[in-house]
Formats: sequence, C-alpha cells, structure tokens
Amino acid sequence: MVAIINPVGLLPVFVSLTSHQTEAERNQTGKVANFAVVVILLVTIVAGQHILNMFSISLSAFRIAGGSLIAIIAMSMLQGKLGEVKRNQEEDRESSAMESVAVVPLALPLMAGPGAISSVIVFAAEHNSLSNIIAMCITVIVFGLVSFGLFRMASIIYKILGKTGINVITRLMGLLMLSIGIEVIAAGIKGLFPQLFS
Repeated sequence: MVAIINPVGLLPVFVSLTSHQTEAERNQTGKVANFAVVVILLVTIVAGQHILNMFSISLSAFRIAGGSLIAIIAMSMLQGKLGEVKRNQEEDRESSAMESVAVVPLALPLMAGPGAISSVIVFAAEHNSLSNIIAMCITVIVFGLVSFGLFRMASIIYKILGKTGINVITRLMGLLMLSIGIEVIAAGIKGLFPQLFS
C-alpha cells in the first residue's frame, strides 16, 4: 500500500491543493481525505470478492487487469508523471470548482485509485480467512493514521526533501510498484493457464 498509494510522493500535490487553506483547514482536509481512503479500502476488502462474483470475473483475470493497471501507474511514477495518469483534465476542472478537495480528487482517485483498489481485492481474495481479513483491516487503519501524520507534516517534509527528494522517492516507489504489478500479472497468467506451468 505504501508503494501503490505513495503518500510521500503525493505531498507536493497535497500542498498545492491546500495552498489556499489555513493550517487548521489543511489538517482537516488531510483528516477527511485519509478517513475516506480507509473507508474505501475497508469496503473493498469486505465486498471486493462479492463484486467480482456478481460480474462473473475470475480472480486470475482480475489479477492480470489489476497488475497491468499497477504497472502503468508505476511507469508514470518512474517518469515523474504521476498526477497526469491518476487524474484527467475533466477531473481537474471538476476539482477546481469544488471548495473541498479532500474526497475528490485527493482520496479518490489520487490515493485510493484503481491500483490500490485492485491490489486490495486481489490480496483479500487470496487470503480470505477471518484472521487475515481482520489483519488487513487493521493494516489499512494503521496506514491511514500514518498517512494522516505525514499530511500533517506536509509543508515541513516538503521543505526538507525538496522537489528533487520527493521525485527520487516517487521513482523508487514506482520501481517497487512495477515489481508488484509484474508479480500480480504472473500469478494471474499462472491461474488462467495452469497447464502451461505444470
């Protein structure tokens, strides 16, 4: 989740989206955004497999689709074009007209985007015992708290790391994410064509 959502890489976006806000308003925006991300991912953990079943999508096919999506986003991160892929021009216009940027575009699609959602569905489907589901829910909540803490220190971290430091972290996260995407695609291909690997 750290690699896919990349809260450190999103700090410049968060700072720019909340540049017109006071410190109290910025903290509130960070709180709402991370709460929304936690809710979206928790719902995905619980209902993700049911959604796949409803549309008769096999887990292997979803792994390939999700892995491809993760790989595409990772490639954009490696090239330093994260915002362009996660948000299109129409969403930019829509968000600029809104007073609050916490839920759209910050929580969805910048943080809990297709890559994060598909990863959570795949992991929840693979490890579907009650203890694993509870552990994943706790992990999502802890991630939300850590991410909120980072957003609270956004301006300080951004000043310390600078644009170059943030770009380096984004590219490292992109490399990790590309590896995750390839692993997910490979698992999906093995699931769809088991006779090729027997």
